[in-house]
Amino acid sequence: MPRPLLPTVILPGYLASALPYREMAQSLEALGYPVQIVPLRRRDWLPTLGGRSMRPILQQLDQTVQQVMQQTGSAAVNLVGHSAGGWICRIYLGEVPYDIHPSDTGQGCLWKAHPQVKALVTLGTPHVSQERWTKRNLDFVKTHCALQPGLRYRCVAGKAAYGQRIWGSWLTYSSYEMTSGQGNCWGDGITPIEAAHLAGAENLTLEQVWHSPQAGRLWYGSPSVVADWAKDL
Repeated sequence: MPRPLLPTVILPGYLASALPYREMAQSLEALGYPVQIVPLRRRDWLPTLGGRSMRPILQQLDQTVQQVMQQTGSAAVNLVGHSAGGWICRIYLGEVPYDIHPSDTGQGCLWKAHPQVKALVTLGTPHVSQERWTKRNLDFVKTHCALQPGLRYRCVAGKAAYGQRIWGSWLTYSSYEMTSGQGNCWGDGITPIEAAHLAGAENLTLEQVWHSPQAGRLWYGSPSVVADWAKDL
């Protein structure tokens, strides 16, 4: 008899509430995964604006993980982080205290959660950044949040838009350039493929997958796309 699938916790992307991730959660549930979205509201991100500490989001992530483990009786969970949610999950899994902001001093903002996590899936996550407001946090992630042995990492990128310095593609070009320093490349319209992948992880690139939900377009939470990245977790 096959073992039950691990419960999965979804962490939304920057400035996003839990609501847009219901499609993703329902798609995972249809595959047999018990799912809980971290119940964020857009205003919960306000204390993090301007490159400040992600501790308020980390706290809600930890509360959700502990609640899910208690409710299901599971000793471990899978994490799914969309966009910035992916690198915030990496902080949560890390060994080095996340105390790079004055407000974090003495606050115990690291849970060393990797023993209770079996897999991390990042979806369109920029694992690097040149943008001034996110660079400090992402430099910490890059330097101190190495991949944990025994934990499965799957980094998913979408290939839907090529960045060009022309009308209609300027936002995509600018977003890619602020992330990786190179605007003329492929990505999901927000995050370039190169930035969404990590050395040592299972790196997956999905054709015609966009960063965020929009009518008439596939995104990371579309049922057919979820089936691609969630298999064998």
